[in-house]
Amino acid sequence: MEYLKNAFLRIHPIPEESLEKLISIASIETYEKGYLLAEVNKFTKNFYLLKKGLVSSFYSDQSSKKYIRTIFTPGSTTGCLRSLIEKTPCNLTYDCLTECEVYKFDFQKFEDFAKDDIHLTNLYNKVLKNLYLQLESKIYDLAVLNATERYLDMKKEIPNIENLIPQYQIASYLNITPVQLSRIRKEIYSK
Repeated sequence: MEYLKNAFLRIHPIPEESLEKLISIASIETYEKGYLLAEVNKFTKNFYLLKKGLVSSFYSDQSSKKYIRTIFTPGSTTGCLRSLIEKTPCNLTYDCLTECEVYKFDFQKFEDFAKDDIHLTNLYNKVLKNLYLQLESKIYDLAVLNATERYLDMKKEIPNIENLIPQYQIASYLNITPVQLSRIRKEIYSK
């Protein structure tokens, strides 16, 4: 559980007593590649802290084409926040892109603790701020950066991503086609 403590302390400093509350509602789980942490149109009650592996959140269109919105890396919190907060079905699917090791938390228990513990309330606030800033950054990247710049930024964040997931998933995350990704990679690696 040391990893768990350090992960939350990196997000926001909280006292040991509050950390112990979090640990009391956490379970460590290992999921196979392809396991769905949350599914579109289904309710969810858990959120996760990713210890190992990659998780994506994605939309699917009517022809079942997937559009990856986010790739979560170790140290990230993940789960269908909209479903948890609004108590509605998920609007995205959360998929283990690789084998994943996660800490699983019951969101309602976390909220109950946060109501009575200002340190957990502040942690929750910080997590929400971080998620907002990540989303704002993603919107900026899609609006302003070209595909090559987005690819290079992704490689900085996940240097070995091409050894972890297929090219079509990388292309989906970058909002380009696999052919465009192939051209970008060829151009970069031929220099």
